[in-house]
Amino acid sequence: MDDPMATFEFLGLTFDWTTIISTLLAMAIVVIVSVVLTRNLSVKPNKRQNVIEYLLDFTNGIVGGQLSKKQARQFGLFAFTLFFFIIVSNEMGLLLQIKLGDGVTYIKSPTANPIVTMTLAIMSLMVAHGMGVQELGFKGYIKNMFFTPYAWMLPLNIIEQLANFLTLSLRLFGNIFAGEMLLTLVANSLAWPGHFNGLWSVLSLPIEMVWQGFSLFIGAIQAYVFVILTGVFISQLSGNE
Repeated sequence: MDDPMATFEFLGLTFDWTTIISTLLAMAIVVIVSVVLTRNLSVKPNKRQNVIEYLLDFTNGIVGGQLSKKQARQFGLFAFTLFFFIIVSNEMGLLLQIKLGDGVTYIKSPTANPIVTMTLAIMSLMVAHGMGVQELGFKGYIKNMFFTPYAWMLPLNIIEQLANFLTLSLRLFGNIFAGEMLLTLVANSLAWPGHFNGLWSVLSLPIEMVWQGFSLFIGAIQAYVFVILTGVFISQLSGNE
């Protein structure tokens, strides 16, 4: 999509206003919803408390299936925050897009930008590598990462580490970007063509609704997959597999 961009430069680097605003909005939604759902906690949970406890149990179940009990306790909150932020970021562009008169879309899914997904991947892999050093020591970490199961597999293990980063980031970016792009194409090409205006608008409406529902489902699945793979990488680099 060749949409115009609003950018600014700082210290010789170029920044995109859309990415910054969308990411800050997603972070604000996560913080506000979490604060609202955790107010007035009690032994007998209310409806809001049930929602946040269900989400915590869900993400704890994800990491619990990949990590030891000690590691699952350590990374339970990280997994919850990661899942919550990614799912909000994935769905935001499908439910809310703001384009001003200059043609710039200032709010869309942050995860439709590869820089954001690569940043999330780097953050998750840094946590995984840090846990590997903590659990195995530096020498054990190097041996486990590069020389396991055999020393002659060093080149393959190096490629694997690079592939982990690329697959973790580009899978998320590709799915969300494609969903937004196709939704935009459906809206622009089908909803208001120059001819068949009334009939074609009626026919295109269910197509757009179905695709939007499917994209929402894909966004949730991708958040789930991202957290699962993060747990897998932590487990691998900690020598648990």
